Amino acid sequence: MRIIMLIDMDYFYVACEELRHPEIKGKPSIVGADPKGGAGRGVVMTCNYKAREFGIRSGMPISVAYKAKPDAVFLPVDFDYYDEISKKVMEVIKVFAGKFEQVSVDEAFIDASSKVPDYEDAEAYAKKIQDEVLSKAGIKSSIGIGPNKLIAKMACEKAKPNGIKLVTDAQSRRFLAEMDVGKMYGIGGKTSEKLKKLGYNTIGELAKANPMRLIDQFGAFGPEMVKNANGIDDSDVIENYEVKSIGRELTFEQNTDDDRVVEKAIEKLSADVIADASKNQKSFKTITLKLRYGDFTEHLHSRSVRATNELNTIIQTAKELYRQSVDKSKKVRKIGVRVSNLISNKGQKKISLD
Repeated sequence: MRIIMLIDMDYFYVACEELRHPEIKGKPSIVGADPKGGAGRGVVMTCNYKAREFGIRSGMPISVAYKAKPDAVFLPVDFDYYDEISKKVMEVIKVFAGKFEQVSVDEAFIDASSKVPDYEDAEAYAKKIQDEVLSKAGIKSSIGIGPNKLIAKMACEKAKPNGIKLVTDAQSRRFLAEMDVGKMYGIGGKTSEKLKKLGYNTIGELAKANPMRLIDQFGAFGPEMVKNANGIDDSDVIENYEVKSIGRELTFEQNTDDDRVVEKAIEKLSADVIADASKNQKSFKTITLKLRYGDFTEHLHSRSVRATNELNTIIQTAKELYRQSVDKSKKVRKIGVRVSNLISNKGQKKISLD
């Protein structure tokens, strides 16, 4: 019997801010871009449940959030601080894990099969994890328990906020059956729309689909979706989670076609990326520039380089990608710089910031 848990921190960025600003507890609070009195650009990174009562959600334009609740607490993003709290949380969780896989700054899977004998004990074990995370890191969490990662993830969504949801192997198909097909882990909005056009509105309906029928539309992912809809997921909890990419993005105050403004932003973002790479002791082999235009079309442009850790390389490459690919008929709304194909520098000299 496999016993897999997903531990997910509740409204993590705001929860971190509540640790150093306890006066905001109980108030609608939002971490994201500066709302600038309703004229701000950028988005909501996360918000607490009080803010959600006013229709505010992660990813919403910050201007819309401000109009929904102008007297909410609006806080700027502080990734370095959130990383510090995340490390404390993950160190607590690791103690309870047979296998541990961090999947984001505020989520981790654990395989507890070697720690508890059955599902009944698993629920009590999850409560211990919750209590320890709250006691030692000051953060509330939700935990999903299931026979695999898919069910644990889906159960965790039902556990929020600050709850525990157990779904056994025998309960998996029934648990999934009535859910909207778009709620299934791994299915995005466009895939959900395609499935509904084919007549699969619920996960239960997808579970009964002929896998071969979906190959034309979705390739190998078609049969995989049918398998998952039946509650089957053979993927393992992968230990020693490694950062796969490092990036930063910036939304301009006004859409711009001024190359000097964009290239100055590239320099700033590149410096932030290198600082993060230094902290994680990484070099990189791929540099990616993201451009989002005023009409919200988005394009990614990448280039492979020899493994490097130099700031000048990322700046020069990102600027060249910009000059070669920018559509001068449009103004740029948002820009991003990202490095990937990371290589560990542990035991080597520090990354150069020159």
